Amino acid sequence: MRLQEEYKKIVAPAMMEKFGYKTIMAVPRLDKVVVNSGFGKAVAGKTSGEREKIAEQISEYLGLITGQKPVLKKAKKSIAAFKLREGTAVGAAVVMRGQRAYNFLEKLIRLALPRIRDFRGIDLKSITRQGDLTVGFKEYVPFPEVRVEKEKGVFGLEVIIATTAKTKKEGEELLRLMGFPLKKRET
Repeated sequence: MRLQEEYKKIVAPAMMEKFGYKTIMAVPRLDKVVVNSGFGKAVAGKTSGEREKIAEQISEYLGLITGQKPVLKKAKKSIAAFKLREGTAVGAAVVMRGQRAYNFLEKLIRLALPRIRDFRGIDLKSITRQGDLTVGFKEYVPFPEVRVEKEKGVFGLEVIIATTAKTKKEGEELLRLMGFPLKKRET
C-alpha cells in the first residue's frame, strides 16, 4: 500500500481515535519535506571553477535522490575567517510537497534508513516541539539512486519532515503510524 493511501485509510482514523479529533481536517498531516546539503567546507579556499564543479556535482546527486531540481543557496554576507564571499553558493535545497513528498518518504522509510550501518532507530530528540522531524545523514550512500563505486567525494545531507502537528506527542504518534523507525520512549 502506498504511503499516502496508508495515511488516509489507517493513520488518520487511528489518530482521530487516540486524540479525539472531531473532524478529519483536524488530524495532523505531512506538510512538506525539505532535503538540504551544505557544502561550505568543501568549497572554502577553492577556485571559482572548482567551487562550481562541486556545487554542480552535489546538486546533481540531490536531484537524483529527490527527483526534483535543487535550488542553490548563496551566502548572505562575506566572512573572512571562513574564506566566504557574499553571493557564493554554500548549499543546495529541495522542497517537496504532496505526492512527491510521500514518494520520497516511502523511499526513505523502506529503503534508505534500513541500509544505514548500525541503525538502531531515530532518536526522539530529533522531533521538535511542533512535531517536525529532522534526520541527518553523514553520507548520501544509503539512497538507492547513487552508485557508490564511481563517486569521488562524499557529502552529508539533512532531511526535514514538517507536519501540521501542534505538539511533540501528536507529531511522534503521526510519524510512528506512518512507519518511521523511532526509538522506544524511555519510562
